[in-house]
Parts: sequence; structure tokens; C-alpha cells
Amino acid sequence: MDIERNKDKMAVYFYEEVDDALLRFAVIIAKTEGKYVFCKHKLRHTLEVPGGHREPGEAIMDTARRELYEETGAVDFDIWPVCVYSVIAKDNFDGQESFGMLYFAEIRSFEQELHSEIEKIVVTDEMPTDWTYPDIQPKLMEEVWRRGICRK
Repeated sequence: MDIERNKDKMAVYFYEEVDDALLRFAVIIAKTEGKYVFCKHKLRHTLEVPGGHREPGEAIMDTARRELYEETGAVDFDIWPVCVYSVIAKDNFDGQESFGMLYFAEIRSFEQELHSEIEKIVVTDEMPTDWTYPDIQPKLMEEVWRRGICRK
């Protein structure tokens, strides 16, 4: 963790592990039938990968499973941890480093209807051109590819 950090600029870092208490988010890179699964929130025009905040007392893996279900309707899937990621941004948590767990999931089946703030899911082999979090989510995708977990 001896990386020089510039708090005036958005930065994303990757770690093998951190103290569990630091993990605030779970983000899931998901595929189904060889294609990526992205979400479109009802209030935005952009696409994002499933994920969200950890609830008090919730295990981070349970956060990942819950968010994957809530945001995609995935009911039959395998999921496993990839690594810890962190974000440092001047306008996020007062510039303090915030941590999340990055997961990868293979989804076999979905519910027919979504029951959350997500308007729809998009299943594609193309990367979005309009990301909800363009300084973060493409870097998470690149890390999954770099580790050989799935192909571009």
C-alpha cells in the first residue's frame, strides 16, 4: 500500500484483502450465456454493473448475492470474490479511501420481473459507452480481464 495518492484526482486501487470492517460495497461483474449483464437504473440513462452498499451486520458475500438478485433478478448463479478495490475521490467520503469487494458471477437464470430501482437489465457482449461511474467501473472490468477471470 505504498502507492503515492493524489486526492485531487479520482483513483481506483486493487488489493488482495483488507480488514472486513472496511468493506462498504459489493460490486459484481456478471455474465450469462457468455454475455455481460449491465443494469439501467430508473432515474439514470447510463449503464452500470450490479452492486451496492453493505447493510449493517451483513457479510460482504451476502451483500453481493443480495445486490445481484435485487438489481438483475438473478436466481440461479455462481458467484466468487475477485479482489478488494478502493476508490479515492475528492467528492466521495471527504476524499478518504473507501473499500469494496469485487465479485464475478455466472448467472444461469433470472426472475421474469425486477423488484428494485433498476428499470431493466442489458445483456450484451459490448461494453457500455455511457457508464454511470465512468472513472470506476471500466477499471473494475479491466481488473477482472487482467486476472483472467473472463475474456473481453
